[in-house]
Amino acid sequence: MLSRHSPSSQALSYLSSRALPSPAATARLSTTSITSSRTLQQSRGLATVQDAPPPPKRTHFGGLKDQDRIFQNLYGHHGADLKSAMKYGDWYKTKEILLKGHDWIISEIKASGLRGRGGAGFPSGLKWSFMNFKGWEQDNKPRYLVVNADEGEPGTCKDREIMRKDPHKLVEGCLVAGRSMNATAAYIYIRGEFYYEATVLQRAIHEAYQAGLIGKNACGSGYDFDVFIHRGMGAYVCGEETSLIESLEGKPGKPRLKPPFPAAVGLFGCPSTVANVETVAVAPTICRRGGSWFAQFGRERNSGTKLFCVSGHVNNPCTVEEEMSIPLRELIEKHCGGVRGGWDNLKAIIPGGSSTPILPKNVCDNQIMDFDALKDSQSGLGTAAVIVMDKSTDVVRAISRLSKFYKHESCGQCTPCREGTKWTEQIMQRFEKGQAREREIDMLQELTKQVEGHTICALGEAFAWPLQGLIRHFRPELEARIKGFEEKNGGTALAGGWEHDASKKGKLIAPGQ
Repeated sequence: MLSRHSPSSQALSYLSSRALPSPAATARLSTTSITSSRTLQQSRGLATVQDAPPPPKRTHFGGLKDQDRIFQNLYGHHGADLKSAMKYGDWYKTKEILLKGHDWIISEIKASGLRGRGGAGFPSGLKWSFMNFKGWEQDNKPRYLVVNADEGEPGTCKDREIMRKDPHKLVEGCLVAGRSMNATAAYIYIRGEFYYEATVLQRAIHEAYQAGLIGKNACGSGYDFDVFIHRGMGAYVCGEETSLIESLEGKPGKPRLKPPFPAAVGLFGCPSTVANVETVAVAPTICRRGGSWFAQFGRERNSGTKLFCVSGHVNNPCTVEEEMSIPLRELIEKHCGGVRGGWDNLKAIIPGGSSTPILPKNVCDNQIMDFDALKDSQSGLGTAAVIVMDKSTDVVRAISRLSKFYKHESCGQCTPCREGTKWTEQIMQRFEKGQAREREIDMLQELTKQVEGHTICALGEAFAWPLQGLIRHFRPELEARIKGFEEKNGGTALAGGWEHDASKKGKLIAPGQ
């Protein structure tokens, strides 16, 4: 039973001394709690709501200085011969780089943060290290570096500029990259249409052999390394690494199933690594100036400089070397004289070559050009081939033309790609005229999703992504075409493109309509 009497003053003082700490103890407790909470925040490794990301070191990128440009002869201001190349820094201390060994070269490439410049963006240092597997010294087979100079992606025009104007950068890059993999030879697979580029590159290789820079005892380092050119026949699918290897071996250019990967079983059944021209060409400069120098450009995980090829409706189409993570608008207005008719006349941009999804103007306004930022915008950097379209562009017709290209370039090995490219071309030809139903837009989207990820090589994604970008951002244009066709012809076309009154005319139509 509870007592109704109030407690005495002596009891209250006893209770307060037992329950409440002294002022000194309170101060001690508060200090301890603050310290422990700070320690907890510092030690917390998970991305929680309480953790604010650390502020970026730099918030604006671009404005690369001339002394930091790797490709000094991109515009052909001096000759492509060996003497001119050496004057501008090529073949400088190459012997010292080779003598430092493969581990040092790979560590510098890893420290630089270089990612593949051919489209996939795989870390180059990691890829090159796959060749030096455990026990590789006991393997007596030859080892190959294969340079992908096929460059068949519509809108891309960077590798041909390197081979045409700065061929010794590529030849020296082959030697340095080959040393990092302990390769015995490099094969440069060059597109058949690049006749002039192949001639200039062959001349550069001949000069390097005569000067003792490649071949037996390359640069006096005791390392033997040969460089060969192989001319392809212009097939787009041979830009895929295993198709390229098949073509090099004299077979039809069709992709191989992986595994085995080329690093284990590649060219002629020997360990091989396939790398892009730009990726290989920047390696000697990175080794000379240090990986940390290259890593200072661009955002984290997107470091370095990059060749951007800007074409389409700009006042001055060009290929320019700039810092990664440069804002798209700054790239176009600073180096290309802006969009034809001003930035407000912009309609859309394909940011990384024809196989990357299209972006509308409202996304382009604040877009920065690197792998992660474009991935966040549901597109990709690809080869950094920026195709600019102003408001005079028929976007539906432009993407339809790309569908025709991919249908023509499919090797036909995988059923989803062989059949899917044909279907999408036929559907897009009807969409150009509006001869379709609105539900067919969703059918096209579903078709591309079923192809994506179900082919041996990436050509399935290459033809699916532009269509997905069109539907994602320009669906109202497709619907407007369909409505316009309906008004013009007195009725909506039946699914499959049949005329709305086909059955009345006694024509056979698809069942269920």
